[in-house]
Amino acid sequence: MNGAESLVHTLADSGIEICFGNPGTSEMHFVAALDREPRMRGVLCLFEGVVAGAADGYARMTGKPAATLLHLGPGFANAMSFLHNARKAGTPVVNIVGDHATSHSQYVQAPLTSDIMAICGGVSDWLHQSKTSNDVAADGARCVQAARAWPGQIATLVLPADCAWNEAHQPARPLPVAPPGQVDGAVIDRVAAALKNGKKTALLMRGHCLERAGVEAAGRIAAATGARLFHDYFTPRMTRGDGLPEVERVPYFAEDIVEFLKGLEQIVLVGAPPPVTFFAYPGKPSWVTPEDCELLMLASPQEDSVGALVALADTLGARAPGRLVQRVMPDMPLHGALDSFSMGAIIARLMPHNAILSDDSLTAGMGLQASLKHGPLHDWILLTGGAIGDAAPMAVGASLACPDRKVIAVTGDGAAMYSLPSLWTMAREKLDVTVIVCANRTYNILNIELGRVGALNPGPKTLAMLDLHDPVLDFVKLAQGMGVEASRAQTTTEFAAQFADAMQTRGPRLIEAVL
Repeated sequence: MNGAESLVHTLADSGIEICFGNPGTSEMHFVAALDREPRMRGVLCLFEGVVAGAADGYARMTGKPAATLLHLGPGFANAMSFLHNARKAGTPVVNIVGDHATSHSQYVQAPLTSDIMAICGGVSDWLHQSKTSNDVAADGARCVQAARAWPGQIATLVLPADCAWNEAHQPARPLPVAPPGQVDGAVIDRVAAALKNGKKTALLMRGHCLERAGVEAAGRIAAATGARLFHDYFTPRMTRGDGLPEVERVPYFAEDIVEFLKGLEQIVLVGAPPPVTFFAYPGKPSWVTPEDCELLMLASPQEDSVGALVALADTLGARAPGRLVQRVMPDMPLHGALDSFSMGAIIARLMPHNAILSDDSLTAGMGLQASLKHGPLHDWILLTGGAIGDAAPMAVGASLACPDRKVIAVTGDGAAMYSLPSLWTMAREKLDVTVIVCANRTYNILNIELGRVGALNPGPKTLAMLDLHDPVLDFVKLAQGMGVEASRAQTTTEFAAQFADAMQTRGPRLIEAVL
């Protein structure tokens, strides 16, 4: 076998079942090797950002990494934004990046020659370049091991073309993966004592503890102690809705966070860092923890936050589940113009049980979530690193991870243009994904931020930089051109009918919701 075949077999032996790729000449031996490994599925994406976002969504829903196949430094650079999001989420991703043959890399004038290690290093927690074809398999096993380090890392292996095509010995054995760190019993006891001291307390949660087992344990703690339950605004994944305790979302804007946290005397961090603002603003704080509020660490992101919550609940003798969300079936909005609140009410009413909601909405988010947080039980995966446009790519990965579950992606019109090729992959793979594009014909969040950062008296050139009217984007035609059924809704009645049909029909669908 050659080096590429040894690598593909090693990845499969190590539990990698899918490879999202946008390959080029340097990766052809890897692509050919996929035909000789039945355990690994290859999924073509037409842009590297979709590759990265799909790998992120897949891992968030399975807890295990996918592989990506990227073409030299520029190909990796195209994937960096959504790899940045994945890194902020603590998502495991295995990147295989083709490079020039070692004999060719000396020719700096070759068009695709780049400082590939510097490019990849910007978002990689583990980075290595294979030196010979006989090293490739062992390097691949170490790459998977690094990606699976708790809670998940971006691991990148640079594969020179000759290391892929030259003869190699055999695949490498999978390497052991260390479990998450266990929280010391003394820490559990210290936090339990703090929760009994009568101070106003909140648990700030992030990571796997926001999935069902962790949320249920946190609900027991809240019921026994009166502590509030929070999650940060851009959390990687959360299971919520009917039958689970409600976890409050920390607001987006600095002044709203300050008001939200006001009066707290203790914040217990559960897999979460202390809260800070998204950006700096003139005259507003970036550090938003109240001045006299104590920060207590129950579990770091590298520790078993679910186990820590369960142990804490048991130490407190907290057995009652506490107050659980009861699904609210919103009234169907009266016929009229569509806005985010009416759209959220319709989605919450018609969305099936156990759906997956992939969300990078910003200005529409508040209205959507007003109803959805009391909707049917579902998993919610969010923008984590601030690089917009990954709702649809993450939905690709989530749907391939969970093919029997309905996936709904909600994004803005400006954000959607960052990753439009994801629609083609949905059509090619026949994925059961409904994409909702909130079309307000502007970068609305930037119109809001324009005043908040003190950029006063904007003129026509400034406003034109934030406007999407000239020309108006036609998402129906764009989606249809990539093989996805699409429609446009301008009223509540139109949106309700189109969304109901999408929920009752399998396959990819796009709804352009004009707000």
